[in-house]
Amino acid sequence: MMTDLASLQATVHGRVQGVFFRAFVHRCARQLGLSGYARNLPDGAVEVWAEGERQQLEKLVGYLRVGPSGAGVDKVVTSWSEYTGNYTGFGIRH
Repeated sequence: MMTDLASLQATVHGRVQGVFFRAFVHRCARQLGLSGYARNLPDGAVEVWAEGERQQLEKLVGYLRVGPSGAGVDKVVTSWSEYTGNYTGFGIRH
């Protein structure tokens, strides 16, 4: 069976640094079987690159819109592209 694989780039804006947001994304992505990474951006946003099944990626976007307790997500900007297979596992970058 063909799985619908895709790549997602999401930028999460709001109160998302210093509230364990990257650790939250890491946990969610691993539970969903996704690969990629999350990192803080200089402007205070968090960037997420994730790959895997589109259905799982869409679930991840739902989690990103909520965030962990302590976070305040204002908006999530998403961009979809072709699956690359570049990532093994999901990491947190600094």
